[in-house]
Amino acid sequence: MIVGSRASEIAASVEAGVGAGELAPGALLPPMRELAGALGVNPNTVAAAYRTLRERGVIETDGRRGSRVRARPASAPRDGLRVQVPPGGRDLASGNPDPAVLPALDGPLRAAAARYARAPTRYGDDAVVPELARIARAGLDADGVPDGPVALASGALDAIERVLSAHLRPGDTVAVEDPGWGSVLDLAPALGLRIAPVAVDDDGPVPGAVERALAEGARALVVTARAQNPTGAVVSAGRAAELRELLARHPGTLVVDDDHGHGIVDLPLQSLGGITRHWALVRSTAKAYGPDLRLAVLTGDAVTLDRVQGRQRLGPGWVSRLLQYAVIELWTSGAVDGAAVARAYGVRRDALVAALAARGVRAHGRSGMNVWVPVPDETGAVTRLLAAGWAVAPGSRFRVDSGPGVRITVSPVSLAEVPALADAVAAAVRPARGARYD
Repeated sequence: MIVGSRASEIAASVEAGVGAGELAPGALLPPMRELAGALGVNPNTVAAAYRTLRERGVIETDGRRGSRVRARPASAPRDGLRVQVPPGGRDLASGNPDPAVLPALDGPLRAAAARYARAPTRYGDDAVVPELARIARAGLDADGVPDGPVALASGALDAIERVLSAHLRPGDTVAVEDPGWGSVLDLAPALGLRIAPVAVDDDGPVPGAVERALAEGARALVVTARAQNPTGAVVSAGRAAELRELLARHPGTLVVDDDHGHGIVDLPLQSLGGITRHWALVRSTAKAYGPDLRLAVLTGDAVTLDRVQGRQRLGPGWVSRLLQYAVIELWTSGAVDGAAVARAYGVRRDALVAALAARGVRAHGRSGMNVWVPVPDETGAVTRLLAAGWAVAPGSRFRVDSGPGVRITVSPVSLAEVPALADAVAAAVRPARGARYD
């Protein structure tokens, strides 16, 4: 039952109904004039309430088809689909890096504190420490990323949100990989944006799917350059050339490159930046240096970076200089051997993919720390693996229209454990005893 006499009250009533389960995902809301009559308010009041709900990612409006509760409201993030690891079970679901390959942070943090003691941060200081900007820009130049200013954000998702918000408004459509990073699939509706799912193969977004999304009105495209979550895809040189040619025909598209795999992947970066008028590339430190190191480097065209930094000044202001100093120390001290880290994940990932192939199970994982396994019955596969002592992530955390699957994070797995894990996966995903699934 929707109640209220003001727009804020009506919007709150709908949100409460969604949260309580009284308005199910996909539920059709009353037409604005009909609800206005029932509540005894002006139709403009209901229109304002529905607009607020769209901006909050609670509902979506599709012309004459009316307004519906989103299939996954922003108040129901995909992270809620976590698997509870039983006592004694192995957690291959949470997606964390291997602590054994992460650098110790005590030394860099001590060095950062000492540097801070010599020159404490003050209001009005540069948002980005010049030394960090120089090192970051040099790394971007080496990877062929077009020239652009350097900014910082508190992690990759923070950067992506700021870039999308700099150009898009509620009701706009953003093309997103499917399967893809669940947090981006949650972020878009939270910003009031529509999602246009784009199919992905081992070489990245499929050009035909991108073309369709842009032709149907998508104003932005988010692409994971390397270590795509959950499939491990990498944008190859050939695929990048196809996508650049395509994007050149859509110069008004905002392109966001997510290079969260920087530091854990030994395959070259193929940036899509600089083809369209507005673009950004995000490079996170979390996977290579630790999830709690909340710092991501951001570059892009001057207009986009100016908007991002201007809005940031009115919020957090800047990313802590203590963190910036610690990252400078990590980058300059050689604390992380990126090639060795990539090999550590690659050996385990490749071994699992090969072991599954030997057992008649198709799997994907060209880079990073995850392996994606298509399955006929997602819930059944997750349940059977849990019973065998392995917790994997259900594909529903990462999907829109793509087929079911499970994501397996290999970072906690040793090579000696791969055969047993492959046996368990093969037994869990086959639709019938002895059948292949490919």
